[in-house]
Amino acid sequence: MIADTDIRVGNLVWYYDLYMNETAFKIEGILEGYVYNSCLPKSKLPLAKVNPVKLEADQLNALGFVRGEKEYGEDIHVYSYRYTHRDSIYIRDEGYAFQLLAASPAGLVPYGRPLVHVHQLQNLFYDLTAEELALM
Repeated sequence: MIADTDIRVGNLVWYYDLYMNETAFKIEGILEGYVYNSCLPKSKLPLAKVNPVKLEADQLNALGFVRGEKEYGEDIHVYSYRYTHRDSIYIRDEGYAFQLLAASPAGLVPYGRPLVHVHQLQNLFYDLTAEELALM
């Protein structure tokens, strides 16, 4: 289950369909304990049946993040997303979660709480850039 204060329109979440398959969808609306998407049965689901999508390294690639390359002296566990010519969003794969990193004169330093779900990354990205982070 996911709280309505944790999600917003555009977030990727999932539910169990009629055949008990995990079915992912993008939220098109949220109102009075329901989430809406035109592809859902009856176009809505109770919030209690909606689950967060676990953030995985392969999803970072699909979201436009690039893994560091060892040949260039970069950490292969750090992913970056360039959203302006000067700034990037950096995330380190900790194995169990993804830690945000900030660029400093001493290098990349961790900040904030680790991310474990796709919607957390989508919300953070939107807050930092005012742009949607969508699956490519």
